[in-house]
Amino acid sequence: MSGTKIVVGLDGSEASKRVLDVVTRQARIIGDVEIIACYVIEWSPFSFQTAEENEVRHKRREEEIAQARERVLDPALKQMRDAGLNVQGRVRHGDAADILDRIAVDEGASQIIIGRLGNRGLVERIFGGVSGRLIAASSVPVTIVP
Repeated sequence: MSGTKIVVGLDGSEASKRVLDVVTRQARIIGDVEIIACYVIEWSPFSFQTAEENEVRHKRREEEIAQARERVLDPALKQMRDAGLNVQGRVRHGDAADILDRIAVDEGASQIIIGRLGNRGLVERIFGGVSGRLIAASSVPVTIVP
């Protein structure tokens, strides 16, 4: 088992590409490291729906997970594995800041690395984004990549 664990939040944005570069460099410096690459599909469990709506929602969630793996996570995992890194991937639904912190705590990670601005760009600038929420509430150090 690896000595150091790092949780990495990815979303397919340009910032995510820079995160991959930073993580790769940092992992090479550290040496014995396991990377847990995560893609979080934002959604709120606080909506009330009928049984039929829940069935459709479940199907949509499964489709979103498959798309996230295919479009974002699998290419990132391949890139890191090709660079010789020990990496695993996770796709989750929920609040990205909460999910990334929970994974870090559960896995005993020493840090979380994310991009400053993700795919939501303007919305994050107006309403606050994952990076701000994560910095405010994280249980482990957070590295923000510009």
